[in-house]
Amino acid sequence: MSFADSIIIILYLAGITLVGLFVNRKKSASAEDYFLAGRSLKWPVIGAALFASNISTVQLVGLAASGYGDGLVWGNFEWMAVLTLIALGLIFAPFYFKTKISTLPEFLERRYNRASRTCLAVLSLFGALFIHIGVSLYAGAVVLEHFFGINIYLSIISISFLTALYTIVGGLQSVVITETIQTIVIIGGALLLTIFAILSLPEHGIHSLAELKAATKPGQLNIIPTDSNGSGLTIAGMLLGYPILGVWYWCADQTIVQRVLGARSLKDAQIGPLFAAALKILPVFILVLPGVLGYVLFSNEIKHANDTFPVLVNQLMPVGLKGLLTAALLAALMSTIAAALSSAGSLVSIDIIKRNRPSTPDAKLVKIGRITAVVVMIIAISWSPVIARFSSIFEALNVLLTVVSPPITTVFVWGVLWKRGNHQAAIASFIGGFTLGLIVFLLDFPLIGDTKYVTEVLGISFMMQAWWLFVLTSGIYVVVSLLTPAPNAEKVQLYSFGFKTDSDVKQTQSRNKYPALIVNGVAGIANSSAKV
Repeated sequence: MSFADSIIIILYLAGITLVGLFVNRKKSASAEDYFLAGRSLKWPVIGAALFASNISTVQLVGLAASGYGDGLVWGNFEWMAVLTLIALGLIFAPFYFKTKISTLPEFLERRYNRASRTCLAVLSLFGALFIHIGVSLYAGAVVLEHFFGINIYLSIISISFLTALYTIVGGLQSVVITETIQTIVIIGGALLLTIFAILSLPEHGIHSLAELKAATKPGQLNIIPTDSNGSGLTIAGMLLGYPILGVWYWCADQTIVQRVLGARSLKDAQIGPLFAAALKILPVFILVLPGVLGYVLFSNEIKHANDTFPVLVNQLMPVGLKGLLTAALLAALMSTIAAALSSAGSLVSIDIIKRNRPSTPDAKLVKIGRITAVVVMIIAISWSPVIARFSSIFEALNVLLTVVSPPITTVFVWGVLWKRGNHQAAIASFIGGFTLGLIVFLLDFPLIGDTKYVTEVLGISFMMQAWWLFVLTSGIYVVVSLLTPAPNAEKVQLYSFGFKTDSDVKQTQSRNKYPALIVNGVAGIANSSAKV
């Protein structure tokens, strides 16, 4: 890194921190202001924040590494996310917005009972701590060590401090504003890297698509999974397994959905995810494709697939823009951590403290949320180096997702679509599904040994693991529901598919008012005529 690049990075870090602190500088704020931005978010901010909180350093580094190793086939992860974001906007967002919930565990309490809310709150904290923050911190530290030679632990602590500073002080409002800025930096930086990589192809004797295809591995430019591709991805895995991961991540994870809960209107709550869905088309071209081009351009210099993105930046970007790309990496990292910290604070303050002590003042709830963020960050710092035990950062993320996703997806999907599902089934699904997922995780975790019994011996990929865990957990849900009393029909109707709120009923009555008057008027005239 040149002196100029280093200055750009320092200025960016200082600038984004000051923006985060400046956005929400009120001395006192209500819990709704702090955790949900006063329910004032507009759809462009929601969409950009959804995108930025997802595109962490794991995606920037991991997708480039996957493109280098296997090719465009990993782009299916991004394009499948489009479908689940559409589901968030069109199916789940109306439930969340019309019921005016503050957290997703609160939604489950209304649909099932208080114990269901506690289960989801605990699993959501697990996801924020071990998946969103832990994995992202390690990925960011590896990149900083590659660029600057900074010790991994020092990198983790430094990044954690800066991100936690504005998140803890400013709450969700600060998070979404900084994420909107970081979305521009991430997309702009990755786009520039892709352009420079394409412009470098002629220097390596590649002037056509045919020559590019000849220089790549077999199937590296194929987006559709094939048996010849070494990724382990299959069409069945993408169609069956990904929705299980995606529904939890995009539709039932507090870290992500908190932006939708802070929407100003139902329209904003729905269009925001659709805008994010449109943005998710881009990573295939600006994150996965550069990895493929990295194989063509620098396969002799890239010793490990995870080095692909840093090598591309070092080799292709001029002074100044190299600093911008590194800033994009840090932007991605900070966005994910900030989102997880904000959700962790809201989960503890609203789902645990306020639920058990309803009279707790807002000022104290905000304080508890800030303390929670500090504690979660400390634990995540301690956990993140364990990620080194996995073969790759992206693998670590996906394996952990397989543990958490199936039980949560089961409880949400069946709860929304099937009114017969009850709270006994929800609790049994949470406990049974998480236990099964944990067993599968331990059988594959490198701590047990070098052999991955489920993935390698049984030949079940992580996405098909997610599918079969969902099937087993769904079986638990259905059987327990049918063996126990049915839930209160009136209560369930409000939180299942086709529900109506009081405002919906009033609107229906208003629409039916004038046709009813006409019918009654015609009937009155007919009766009068008959009398005459």
